[in-house]
Amino acid sequence: MRAIWTGAIGFGLVNIPIKIYSATQSSSLDLDMLDRKDKSNIKYKRVNESTGKEVSWDNIVKGYLLNDQYIVLESADFEEASPEKNKMINLHSFVKIEEIDSIYFETPYYLEPAKGGEKAYDLLLKALTKSKTAGLGSFVMRNVENLALVKPHGNYLLLNKLRFEEEIRRSDELRLPQNTKIKKEEMDMALQLVKQHSQPFDISKYKNEYTAELLKIIKQKAKGKHTSIRKINVEHTKSGDLLAKLKASLA
Repeated sequence: MRAIWTGAIGFGLVNIPIKIYSATQSSSLDLDMLDRKDKSNIKYKRVNESTGKEVSWDNIVKGYLLNDQYIVLESADFEEASPEKNKMINLHSFVKIEEIDSIYFETPYYLEPAKGGEKAYDLLLKALTKSKTAGLGSFVMRNVENLALVKPHGNYLLLNKLRFEEEIRRSDELRLPQNTKIKKEEMDMALQLVKQHSQPFDISKYKNEYTAELLKIIKQKAKGKHTSIRKINVEHTKSGDLLAKLKASLA
């Protein structure tokens, strides 16, 4: 693994040097875009809109459109915006993890102590474990500020990026059911169905089956075989059929 961010966690006046690593990887197939005619790779070019000429990475800068004029931002400007957050994850409060709605959770990252930070890292890990809390802070990575939750995960610290409240869309435009009348028998059967299929959560039981099936098709096509398309029609359950469908589900 390669560290994608190095800095420190601020725990009171204690600064713990750490490295951040991606905790996830894609399980989907890496598909290339090809020209159907000769199977050549499709490449994207960085083209100047005015001249039509390709631009090298060295000549590309970032800019913000303000009052019909682009303001160019240099690396120093991003650093100046919040120099401490580019190097520090200050844990300014500690919360119970169950108090955070899952809608706010985003990407997980592994935290590793850098040289000299082993004891302080272990202290924070054990303090969070014993208090059953997680630390909330924020930091800047790749020129973007992130809200971060640092929590114990077994024998190491895990950082979860959290979405800011302003990033969550309002739900009041959803067309939701109103004044529906649920019969007692329907509710009883629904609860029975839930109970019948309730079991402890075990993530190892769930695999990316779509990718596995797609890979089978790829291997078959490589041998010159063509697969038949399995057509599926999803029958939507009508209100009047609800009770019958519940009974059939429990049979």
